Order: sequence, then C-alpha cells, then structure tokens
Amino acid sequence: MDGLKKKIKANNKIKRFILWLIVPERNPKPRLWVKWFINPFVHKKGKGTVIRSRRSRIDVFPWNRFDVGHSATIEDFTTINNGAGDVILGDEVRIGIGSVVIGPVVIKSGCGLGQHVFISGFNHTYKDGSRNSKDQGLDKKMVVIDEDTHIGANCVVVAGVHIGKRCQIGAGSVVTKNIPDYSVAVGNPARVVKRYEPEKGEWVRV
Repeated sequence: MDGLKKKIKANNKIKRFILWLIVPERNPKPRLWVKWFINPFVHKKGKGTVIRSRRSRIDVFPWNRFDVGHSATIEDFTTINNGAGDVILGDEVRIGIGSVVIGPVVIKSGCGLGQHVFISGFNHTYKDGSRNSKDQGLDKKMVVIDEDTHIGANCVVVAGVHIGKRCQIGAGSVVTKNIPDYSVAVGNPARVVKRYEPEKGEWVRV
C-alpha cells in the first residue's frame, strides 16, 4: 500500500486524476460517492454521537482523519473540513450552531463551542507579494484545545494556538496566543483575566 501511495504521489497526472475523482475542481468538498461509500469506513464516530449533517457542511476527505468520540454533538449549520489536516473531537464534545472547524484541529473530551465559533489550523501564505495568496500554499499549525474547555459564541481561534484544560473563553474573543490551564480569557486579542487556584479553591483575578 505504501509503495502504491508513493507511485501516485510521484506521478502528477495520476495524482490529479485521483483528486478529480474525489473532489471537483474549484469546489472544495468531497463528491457524493466519497461521502457515501468511503468516508463511513475511514472515519470514526463514537456511540451516541449526533452529527446534524443535513443542514451542515461536513466536508471531510479520506486522506486525513475525522474522528469523533462518544456522545458528541455537531449542531446544524456547522462546517467541518479536514482537507488540510486531521479533525479529532473527543468524547462529549459539543460544536455549536454555525461553527466552523478547519483542520488540523484537536478538541479534547468535554469541550464545548458556542454558536458561530471559528477555529482554523492553517493560514494561506503570502510571502510572494506578486501573487494571490490563494495560489501560495498553506501554513499549517495545529490547534489543540484541552479537556473541559468552553469557548463562547463568536470566538476566533487562530492557527497554532494551544488552549489548556478547563478554560473559559469569553464570547467574541480572538485567541492569538496559548492560554494556560484553568484560565478565563477575554477580548481581542484574548488575555487571561482569572486563574483557578486549587489551594484556595476559587478563581482569582490576574
């Protein structure tokens, strides 16, 4: 199998043909036959998980992972895309209405996203000012959100950010830097305003 993959990657004509079979040109979503006959056997969906796919865009491709743990919920009008990297959702994760998750992204168990949250693990590069950035490839940096963290409505989490466990990110925040465990962060750019101190058993202002 590895030998076959190498041959396909080495031959641009075969590679372009296989990509055309999987995804239409200028329309970055998998063809129906891929959704129906390949993805269900490649991607993992845990017991009790609900994906409201009829009114969402679950644009996932077989070459990257799309794994969802048990008892998770992906609400209506959500977009999930793993074309650029894996999307891995843990147990009991909740993705709110209208949210967008573009890999590479890992959201660990117990996390929740509010409505219209945007998380992306890549940016278009723009080094060459003489060309459109859409033609210059991708700068991929995985987003990781640790256990039991909740992200408020209308937040943005940019590529490469690591948000620790049991954090609360205030609605409308733009998270551009790592957030440590047990933190409350708000604003644009998001900054930590409270930390939980186990010794005191309470949240303390920073």
